[in-house]
Amino acid sequence: MQSLSEWLEYLEAIHPHEMEFGLDRVTTVKNRLGIEFECPVFIVGGTNGKGSTCAFLESILLQAGYKVGLHTSPHLVRFNERARLNGQSVDDDALLEHFEAVEAARRADGIPVSLSYFEFSLLVILRLFQHARLDAVILEVGLGGRLDAVNCIDADCSIITSIDLDHTEYLGDTREKIGWEKAHIFRTGRPAICSDPQPPQTVIDYAREINADLRLFGRDFNYAAQKGPNNWQQWGFRGHTLRLSGLAYPALRGANQLLNASAALAALDALRDRLPITHQAVRNGFALVDLPGRFQTLPGRPTIVLDVAHNPHAAAALADNLDHMGFHPYTWAVFGCMKDKDIAGVVRHMKDRIDHWIVTDLPTPRAARAVDIERVLREAGVQDDADHSVLTRENAASAFNYAREHAGENDRIVVFGSFVTVGGVMQALARQPR
Repeated sequence: MQSLSEWLEYLEAIHPHEMEFGLDRVTTVKNRLGIEFECPVFIVGGTNGKGSTCAFLESILLQAGYKVGLHTSPHLVRFNERARLNGQSVDDDALLEHFEAVEAARRADGIPVSLSYFEFSLLVILRLFQHARLDAVILEVGLGGRLDAVNCIDADCSIITSIDLDHTEYLGDTREKIGWEKAHIFRTGRPAICSDPQPPQTVIDYAREINADLRLFGRDFNYAAQKGPNNWQQWGFRGHTLRLSGLAYPALRGANQLLNASAALAALDALRDRLPITHQAVRNGFALVDLPGRFQTLPGRPTIVLDVAHNPHAAAALADNLDHMGFHPYTWAVFGCMKDKDIAGVVRHMKDRIDHWIVTDLPTPRAARAVDIERVLREAGVQDDADHSVLTRENAASAFNYAREHAGENDRIVVFGSFVTVGGVMQALARQPR
């Protein structure tokens, strides 16, 4: 393979689309490659809030002058978003030699080791980071924790952001079962941060069982809004040793961002001896942090909001954030998601905030069909009248173009659901001037 696109097509071809859990295969190839890190490694899991917490960690560490590698998934538009070095997505050429090395290691023993798209690409990025001589590595868990490929790395500090029902067919149908799966990113004797305000008992029990250094929100760290000179747009943080006050609200918008920011600060507090940070680095990090697709509001009219809310927990947060925006005569939704999601649960939180739905097919066999999403909306009581409608479109760009053509300049368009939905609209926006 001579290009990144060829490698990605190859990864799609060599492994079935079905989920294949377990760490044996990815660990075998990792060991052949000799992947290990001398610098601190943060692993971030949870149902929602992982991406924001990773972004906060990266931004603060960069402002403190450290060299940082960040792996997140999935990507919105380009695969390269999954691998960031010092705040920038890596270019294609920087990845190619590591694809070749992983493929050679995968085939080294005569019988190729089966690796999924996620496992293969994770190893590529881990090897890239290993050779970059970094001061810190941040890895976002893909699904769950116990059997997720990221868990082949031992974290120096593990973070669980939130725990709610998602991927229930793989992780279990209760918060207790899901919490137990996610808690397996904890390590004995090492900091284990949980920022869920009401963590399942299984998380606490597992941390005690392995003697992890568990730090819980509300018990070991916390945040509080503070009144500034003119308003309440300041906040403070209290951790084991770190105390901060008079902080401006982070550049990432949304009701849960102070919780995510607190998780990042608790993790940095836990590793303060290895990665000391200044108060100014924290302030600058929160001011300059950037994460597309998380309650991202674009300038211009009509207002456009991009959010990868694709489960009921995230949809509830999105609904709350929309409630705190200014008045808009009508709200248009561009919505598409995977068929294994709780679509009815998402609709339950969003239906009273949306006037016009444009639901879309997505270019992946995992996606729910637009007609099936429409049926869920109808079953939830969404009807067509002078002020409400439901339409279907063949792709996210077409759905978004319809919304933009019909929305008034004082309306808002909310694009949400799968990363594929938001990414498709982002690509459409890149091609079309506002």
